[in-house]
Amino acid sequence: MPDITYPETRRDPIVEDHFGEQIADPYRWLEADVRTAPEVADWVARENAVTEDYLAGLPQRAHFAGRVRAFMEYERFGLPVKAGPNYFYTRNSGLQNQSQLFVRKGLSGEPRLLIDPNGWALDGATALDAWEPSEKGRHLLYSVQDGGSDWRILRVLDVKTGVPMADEIRWAKFTRLAWVGEEGFLYSRFPAPDQGAAFQSLNYNQAVYFHRLGTPQDQDELVYATPDHPDYGHAAEVTQDGRLAIITSHVGTDARYEVHVVDLAKRKRDGWKAWPLVTGFADDWKLVEGAGRRLWFVTNKDAPRYRLVSIDLDAAVPEWNEVVAQREDILERAGIVGDQLVLNYMRDAASHAEIIGLDGSPGRTLTLSGIGTASGFRGRPGDPETFYAFTSFNCPSAIYRMNIATGASEPFAQPSLCYDPEAYLVEQRFYTSKDGTRVPMFIVRSRAVAKAGKPVPTLLYGYGGFDVALTPGFSATRMAWLEAGGAFALANLRGGGEYGREWHDAGRRANKQNVFDDFIAAGEFLIGQGIAKKDGLAIQGGSNGGLLVGAVVNQRPDLFAAAVAQVGVMDMLRFDRFTAGRYWVDDYGYPDREADFRVLRAYSPYHNIRDGVAYPAILVTTADTDDRVVPGHSFKYAAALQAADLGGKPHIIRIETRAGHGSGKPTDKVIEEGADILSFIAQWTALTVPKDENGRSEK
Repeated sequence: MPDITYPETRRDPIVEDHFGEQIADPYRWLEADVRTAPEVADWVARENAVTEDYLAGLPQRAHFAGRVRAFMEYERFGLPVKAGPNYFYTRNSGLQNQSQLFVRKGLSGEPRLLIDPNGWALDGATALDAWEPSEKGRHLLYSVQDGGSDWRILRVLDVKTGVPMADEIRWAKFTRLAWVGEEGFLYSRFPAPDQGAAFQSLNYNQAVYFHRLGTPQDQDELVYATPDHPDYGHAAEVTQDGRLAIITSHVGTDARYEVHVVDLAKRKRDGWKAWPLVTGFADDWKLVEGAGRRLWFVTNKDAPRYRLVSIDLDAAVPEWNEVVAQREDILERAGIVGDQLVLNYMRDAASHAEIIGLDGSPGRTLTLSGIGTASGFRGRPGDPETFYAFTSFNCPSAIYRMNIATGASEPFAQPSLCYDPEAYLVEQRFYTSKDGTRVPMFIVRSRAVAKAGKPVPTLLYGYGGFDVALTPGFSATRMAWLEAGGAFALANLRGGGEYGREWHDAGRRANKQNVFDDFIAAGEFLIGQGIAKKDGLAIQGGSNGGLLVGAVVNQRPDLFAAAVAQVGVMDMLRFDRFTAGRYWVDDYGYPDREADFRVLRAYSPYHNIRDGVAYPAILVTTADTDDRVVPGHSFKYAAALQAADLGGKPHIIRIETRAGHGSGKPTDKVIEEGADILSFIAQWTALTVPKDENGRSEK
């Protein structure tokens, strides 16, 4: 490949004192919003020109673009939701930029198209996000996401006619959709931001409102707010029988909540009076369901791996009763369907499910098809059925309908594939981290590669933060990598939620280095076990995982041949100054507190680039509408990489337009990004792809 000439990037003489240390920040000007700052927009255009020229010249790119497209071209369905006589579900015929929403009357009814987002924008970047039918299925509330932003517009559809209603809600973000009968709904929103500040300003003063159908937004009723605590966030749910509204409040990203209850049956007398059920922001509380004035929750109070509890609000002295005690496995969620409880457990980052009585009496285990992830199990008391999805690394999501009385499952929608899933081997292994901790890892290869027993180019993925568990799931991009002869590994690092509260605590704040040590040990394990080539290991991560990639590249640049850091948090001294960044102090700590600063300074990717040391090839990716992790993080990091002497490998940045942190991305953009990433890491891990009769990479 030809040498790269990076665009010239201005350096400003900004130096600040942080607890006695003088820290330079020459690229702070790149924090400005690309949509309103011409000099940043010019820099983005020049960087993209260099990157696009480089990626277009990669010999493997055409092959991977074709194969990612082929692996995405299958009919896929979302989980059905039943409301009244209607079943609602999403469907994508294969390569549609956005999935459509259908309704059918009864399971055997004729599907009817309700919403087609593909006509909302010429570039396909306006997406149908969340949606929720009203109790009787007469109305559909849905949220619209434009250009990948976290902001949502809420709208309502008349299901019978398919005609949109006039109702429209603006400035909703991080909201649930909760119907109150057929008269209206609860939602969460922030005050309208100042002009030009929507994509960068900090988010404060979230509140819950009630919108009555047929009225303008400025007449919405304030349901719950905490003006004395503008940093609190709030979300509302309504029990399936419509009796109670549950308002869950949070401070940061930690699963530590307060819970308030509104008795909707007494609303005419008491208004939106909310009384406290759980106070103190100490534990996680996940509403399972309510029947009358009895509630069920999954909680980690006195149970770091979670248990199921219930409370009768009509009791003389309401008390929490344990329904299912803590077990070795993590209780992820639960649901009430018919007259039984469906419990969704996680063991070593893989799913299994169990059906028991409402009183906790033993039931039966739901058999799943190997190592994978089960989700769904939504329903309500009295329902005869529930739906769930099952997916793994080698198979896309299939939807099943389960008879709740017998436990028998039957396919509702199964994908027709262009490959044989059995040709790919999914394994789980355990390795030892630096401090002796045992860490799980999934390894996926074709059976032919595994049988050959030779090391191959390997892509290692990780996250390790915010109590998020990485579980098996399908990716067309990964399948194209596996088909070409590469291996894929996913490491379940500390900081995630794979083993409950203790696993999370072991990888955050002062313990964050454990996450990096776990990831580095995963790479060494793959090479040591003869799975990855010594000079053929690539790493990838997004968001908190982008931070992970940036940190470990600084710490062990010799270990990796290539690195892909996507929408990463790269400046750990200023992350809390933009949009939702203030929430992340739960995992990262406070940059303005000295003890936390010392930890953050030690691993911040932007501040620890090692000039004069050979680095792997690095592809940084971000998007202009990312208002979760603002693109300035990646802009500054890429500029610092390009200014340093890091050897001859490329250090480039790919900046998507009309895209955000990831959700809502149209299929065309997913294919293009996948092809760029795979061809980049293939180039630097020496993965060869099939050739046509003229010796060119196949398209």
